[in-house]
Amino acid sequence: MNDALRAALSETGHTTESLAERVGVDPKTVGRWLSEGRIPHARHRVSAAEVLGRDVSDIWPDTSRRRDPVWFRPWQEIEREAVALRWFESLVLPGLLQTEAYARAVLAGAGLIPRSDIERHLTTRLNRQGVLRRDDPPQFTAVIDEAVLRRPVGGRETMHEQLLALVAACAEPHIRVHVVPSSVGAYAGLNGPFVIAQCPDHRLAGYLDNQVQGQVVSDVDDLAAIMAAWENVRGEALSHWQSVDLITEVAETWN
Repeated sequence: MNDALRAALSETGHTTESLAERVGVDPKTVGRWLSEGRIPHARHRVSAAEVLGRDVSDIWPDTSRRRDPVWFRPWQEIEREAVALRWFESLVLPGLLQTEAYARAVLAGAGLIPRSDIERHLTTRLNRQGVLRRDDPPQFTAVIDEAVLRRPVGGRETMHEQLLALVAACAEPHIRVHVVPSSVGAYAGLNGPFVIAQCPDHRLAGYLDNQVQGQVVSDVDDLAAIMAAWENVRGEALSHWQSVDLITEVAETWN
């Protein structure tokens, strides 16, 4: 629940209907900002704050607190504004779909983050998931290797909870998950994870991760290579609903 937004509405005399009219969204959308704590698109955040005479950071503080490393900020801005995200992972689940317990286990297990900083990085990762809960979320398509479902990250309880949460996420109309079955031999995904973002102006941007820091890719030839890799991994994967059945089946093995 967004108490700051509720207080701003009360103090200014605005209603969900009047704010929706001024911002140009449906009143139900403003209701979701209030009751579900959803983070609006950047342009709607700015418009709403102007109507209410507040700073954006007063109403949606998590969007302005910079807990993320400097090198990651360009990609985070791209991710936040994207209209579509294509994500491939061979070792762990995409960060936008991770539960708190799973994400904590991933961050702790990497061994690259000081123990004192794990909670800070965890908060950043969980806050990023707001892009999938905003009023106009991107179309999110993930391809994961079956090994991701069977790797005991955080233990049996964490895996069971995580895979059930993944199945629930797959019920959302803007989220699609495809699993590359273990029967597939060599394929492009063995070269490592990547993300492709489609921006509002239809430009594409890529993101490659490594042991030290990530890299934003914008070169045309590099993007063409990443798109070719995407076509390969997507072609090897099961359909969305076949994948959901497999995820559900594997979830029970962790129970």
